[in-house]
Amino acid sequence: MEVQQFYYDNKIVKKFLLATMIWGIVGMAVGLLLAFMFLFPNLTDGISWLSFGRLRPLHTNAVIFAFVGNAIFAGVYYSSQRLLKTRMFSNFLSNLNFWGWQLIIVAAAISLPLGYTTSKEYAELEWPIDIAIAVVWVAFGWNLIGTILRRRQRHMYVAIWFYLATFVTVAVLHIFNSLELPVSAMKSYSVYAGVQDALVQWWYGHNAVAFFLTTPFLGLMYYFVPKAADRPIYSYRLSIVHFWSLIFIYIWAGPHHLLYSALPEWAQNLGVAFSVMLLMPSWGGMINGLLTLRGAWDKVRVDPVLKFMVVAITGYGMATFEGPMLSLKNVNAIGHFTDWIIAHVHVGALAWNGFLTFGMIYWLVPRLFKTKLHSTSLANLHFWIATLGIVLYALPMYVAGFAQASMWKQFNPDGTLVYGNFLETVTEIMPMYWMRAIGGSMYIIGMFILVYNIIVTMRKGSAVSDELAEAPALQHVSKRRIAGETYHSWLERKPVQLTILATITILIGGIIQIIPTIMVKSNIPTIASVKPYTPLELEGRDIYIREGCVSCHSQMIRPFRSEVERYGEYSKAGEYVYDHPFLWGSKRTGPDLHRVGGKYSDNWHLNHMYDPQSTSSGSIMPAYQWLIRNELDKSKTEAKMRVMVKLGVPYTEEDIANAQKSMAEQGEQIEKNLHSDPDFVASYQADKEAAGESFVEMRNREITAIIAYLQRLGTDINAQNIEAELTTIKNQ
Repeated sequence: MEVQQFYYDNKIVKKFLLATMIWGIVGMAVGLLLAFMFLFPNLTDGISWLSFGRLRPLHTNAVIFAFVGNAIFAGVYYSSQRLLKTRMFSNFLSNLNFWGWQLIIVAAAISLPLGYTTSKEYAELEWPIDIAIAVVWVAFGWNLIGTILRRRQRHMYVAIWFYLATFVTVAVLHIFNSLELPVSAMKSYSVYAGVQDALVQWWYGHNAVAFFLTTPFLGLMYYFVPKAADRPIYSYRLSIVHFWSLIFIYIWAGPHHLLYSALPEWAQNLGVAFSVMLLMPSWGGMINGLLTLRGAWDKVRVDPVLKFMVVAITGYGMATFEGPMLSLKNVNAIGHFTDWIIAHVHVGALAWNGFLTFGMIYWLVPRLFKTKLHSTSLANLHFWIATLGIVLYALPMYVAGFAQASMWKQFNPDGTLVYGNFLETVTEIMPMYWMRAIGGSMYIIGMFILVYNIIVTMRKGSAVSDELAEAPALQHVSKRRIAGETYHSWLERKPVQLTILATITILIGGIIQIIPTIMVKSNIPTIASVKPYTPLELEGRDIYIREGCVSCHSQMIRPFRSEVERYGEYSKAGEYVYDHPFLWGSKRTGPDLHRVGGKYSDNWHLNHMYDPQSTSSGSIMPAYQWLIRNELDKSKTEAKMRVMVKLGVPYTEEDIANAQKSMAEQGEQIEKNLHSDPDFVASYQADKEAAGESFVEMRNREITAIIAYLQRLGTDINAQNIEAELTTIKNQ
């Protein structure tokens, strides 16, 4: 049998490992800053690009796509070469993957603080960056598939299956969720509206967690846990069941993020059913990982790598138990919009993704640099301090979530809300936010310990960029199944067929859920009185999106007595038909705003934006003083309206031609309202010189546009006659 020599490419693995550590510190540091902004809301006062609403998507993108993303690439590039017994297909594609991904991260780090965002969770980046992501992701997939096709190992190990499913599914999710029409170089509108946009976004959002934060890490688990434990995976058969059931069921579960919303009931129930079923394959993977360590517990006690991996797999099990539980409607009614969800997300992110990444780094670096880890004691210290950090982060958020849900829903004997003022629920949980900040501080301290330990280890060792290896050449075998070969064993040596079958498996759920909602108009009832936003309201909505207000405020009143009593008539699907994108939100740090229109005066909104504590004592909302200072850019209004027309919003040519006049008239009316309010002069005059503006110019300020938008919210329908106004579009 011919034995061939070749070289593994270690350079690309080292690059991704270094990027993982650098971006890990950046992403966690931004997250810690955000945690302290709950305690000190004026921490970054007056600096627009450091405001909470702009930094929050930077934190999530940096942790998910920069820290975790680079860790995925490092693990995939290292393990794929060893599992397939060949060098990566193309050095060029490897480097395009690395440098392209880093440039995308830098573009995100610049654009998000500047306010360039689509507002869609985990998909906030604007259209040019979306295209770059697609190009770099295709380069990664091309490189992976090319490597598989030139392999020297006949059968593809389970980790490779997960890598292939990750590549295919993330590509599909990213492309369909990012369909948008550009207005300018850094502004676009989603092609979907309202309910349709919400369903597509959470089909993407949930499955971004599934196929970016889960399936590639399961592949890494199947490779690195047996390697670190020096034992084979517990069950090959269980890995088969785990893989196929997971990728089939996961794709259906997205609607559980939209329970009790305006999403059609059938879609909600479908999401609940598959979310509950998801528990079984998820725990099958956890069991397979933990039982691989059977008989190795003595080693676990002394080896920090295995400690990290055990807690990672346990965190995966906890998060994947909690997810199906939260998808049950009676549980979701309690947990949704609360800090319970924050705890749930971070158990998965900090334990499952973070700890498996740490274990992988501690295992990989000594082997890449042909040396021993500088300090096992420091690695153990990192483990314990980070574990305690997770506990101190998650437990207070669970308590905060339960407290919020309880306080929001309590009634007095006379039928009034016990806690009618939303701020009462905020002040009650402030101690929990202090504990979260302490836990987050401990976690990032552990990250600094890792970086120090790894840098010293690298300096002690000697890097081998091209590692010599040898393996027998792959011998020709019949394309048909041979005697005694199982169907799956045959499939494991047929990468094209396996990829096609995995693609079909993940597409089934998406097609059944999304096509009826998008294509069948009768699924989205319309309301005759709902009209498109005026030009000024459209500009105000874009400012609302730019400032990330959706991070803290929902626009979805659920059909619960407590919510209707607190906010007003529950939300209807037909109210969102002109919303590109939807802004339902996923967390209530502040109250729901769907019925805020007309509830407060224009001057109240101005004061609230300039100094939230002046109107709402105890508020933790940061000030948005630049909205009063900034002149409203009206140069793209007509272009925005034309794009909206292409998306089905019924603006006429006359509406577009008169856009500037309409904005001037509506802005002038808001300015008059401000002047007629006796509190306006007292509140604004003192700050006029600092703002550098005069009263006459208020109509052209950004604050005027956002006031127009906020005062519009929820005013299209007559709550008393809502049932009479609802109409259903018949099938054409």
